Amino acid sequence: MTYAENLWLFFSLLFGIIIVPGMDMVFVLANALTGGRASGLSATVGIMAGGVLHTLYAALGVSVILHLVPQLYNLLLVAGAAYIAWIGFSLLRSSIKISGVAAGARLTRWASFRQGALTSLMNPKAYLFMLAVYPQFLKPQFGPVWSQAAVMALMIALTQLAVYGGLALAAGRGRDFLVGSPGATVAIGRFAGLLLLVIAVFTVWHGWSGEV
Repeated sequence: MTYAENLWLFFSLLFGIIIVPGMDMVFVLANALTGGRASGLSATVGIMAGGVLHTLYAALGVSVILHLVPQLYNLLLVAGAAYIAWIGFSLLRSSIKISGVAAGARLTRWASFRQGALTSLMNPKAYLFMLAVYPQFLKPQFGPVWSQAAVMALMIALTQLAVYGGLALAAGRGRDFLVGSPGATVAIGRFAGLLLLVIAVFTVWHGWSGEV
């Protein structure tokens, strides 16, 4: 697998995770609806900042593992593939729906940013993703871990900006689509689930063939 193929695989997985409606998406929509687009974008930037911190600790952990116990890398890869498959299977069986976003007190832009970062940092799924999935895409043959982590952190931030920032700009339209189209949100979740299952199989196949 080339470095470009590795990044494309990571992006496919990342996009499949981010487009699934969840707490980050709801938080951005709530801020956009109560405080306007600027508030929604501030919340988005806060979530992006939280994502950068997630990337930092995950990259540091991988560096330590590769240095001290390199044999654990393959174990992380298998665990990550299993976690991806579990998420994918769960999404295929689920019926994700977003209920109405209640109006609340209007937050300042700084408060929206701060709470967005906290929302991201308190999201348990983010920790599972960064600890079980993210490490398998940091590979010694592609150069220093820090440079790979920087590229992937940028990809995470830009994908969050595109998805959450787009919803913040759309504001009411984005909210009405998610709340008023339960079939569409279910389809998004199941498409993401299928994508994750394919990626899990692809990852394990490369692992067994010795190409990771």
